[in-house]
Amino acid sequence: MKRKLIGTLLSTAMVVSLVAGCSSDNASEQTNAPTDTGSETEAEAEGDAQNEDTASDASTGGAKIGISMPTQSLERWNRDGAYLDEQFRAAGFETVLTYSDDDSGKQVNDIQNMLADDVDLLVVAAIDGAALNTAMNEAAEANVPVIAYDRLILNDAVSYYVSFDNYTVGKLQGEFIIEQLDLANAGDKVYNMEITAGDPADNNAGYFYQGAIDTLKPYMDAGTLKVVSDQIDFDKVATEQWKTDVALERAQNVLSSFYADGTQLDVWLCSNDSTALGVAQAVTSDYAGSNNVLITGQDGDEANLKNIVDGVQTMTVYKNVSNESIVTIGLVKAILSGETIDDTLIPSFGIECAFDTESYETSAGNKCPSFLLVPNVITKDNLQDLVDTGLYTMGDDGYLSAAN
Repeated sequence: MKRKLIGTLLSTAMVVSLVAGCSSDNASEQTNAPTDTGSETEAEAEGDAQNEDTASDASTGGAKIGISMPTQSLERWNRDGAYLDEQFRAAGFETVLTYSDDDSGKQVNDIQNMLADDVDLLVVAAIDGAALNTAMNEAAEANVPVIAYDRLILNDAVSYYVSFDNYTVGKLQGEFIIEQLDLANAGDKVYNMEITAGDPADNNAGYFYQGAIDTLKPYMDAGTLKVVSDQIDFDKVATEQWKTDVALERAQNVLSSFYADGTQLDVWLCSNDSTALGVAQAVTSDYAGSNNVLITGQDGDEANLKNIVDGVQTMTVYKNVSNESIVTIGLVKAILSGETIDDTLIPSFGIECAFDTESYETSAGNKCPSFLLVPNVITKDNLQDLVDTGLYTMGDDGYLSAAN
């Protein structure tokens, strides 16, 4: 999904523009300058050094970065927005941070206001990856590079994409189910499963879903895993805006329609923690069976981590937002410095990730160069791994909370 290497093209264009501008200025200055072509004076050398320092400062710090987040109603985006803002400021950048209340029209306006405020670069986590064309086209016209953060934006003005390997998120959930239920050795035993996917407007939701389904498909085809409701297709199991109450209502309907007679439910595949929270609530209050239902998730939200401690949710796939921010800030510095953007940048990040130029498209055939980080599975047994990130603390009760 390569979005035209607009960041690179823009950097090239800016360099050409600067060179052209300098050539014009130099020609003008040389008209009135002495004809001596000897070595530069000490004052000229100091001036050149000063100019180089100023250019360096402008490219890696002091620039204005627009950060557009989807909403504050989900814990995930509060963490991302706050951390990006904090880290950009610590690196010397000026920032404009907005949350758009899950309203794509508002996000377009927010981005337009940032462009009017002369931001040098945009970092955008889209509410709807297909609904930002107006703002993205204006960014391209203003020669403002755009980094699609976590969610791909389907517009060729996007310069780069920074996210976790979204297909792998679903794959990890599927592999966890296979391992926990020992499906490879199930024999004739049948396990019942239900599925809750994410927001259809979120480009990532399809990757999460497909990664899990592709991993579990051999067992579904063999009859080892059975979806009793027969609600399997993405459009049947999707959850508008990842809302907990929407997931809760659908889960209650599934349980009352297909499991009220005592049919055992073994696993509920949930694409993220906000949907898992609704499913867990439904299972706790409406499931007639007595067995523990395996419930997956993603994000590491505090309420879900509590459910993991309490045995209500089984796992979550954790995506370290601090690492995602580090890669994003490193990429921003490289773009504004005019560096070559490829896998040679990865060692400077100090974060495990891959440079991918094939997997994501902003339009048909237009691949978007992407930096993809590696997610991790978190269960009750390795909650300490989250504490070790420095982003969580653990209380005496074993519950985790976000570090201040």
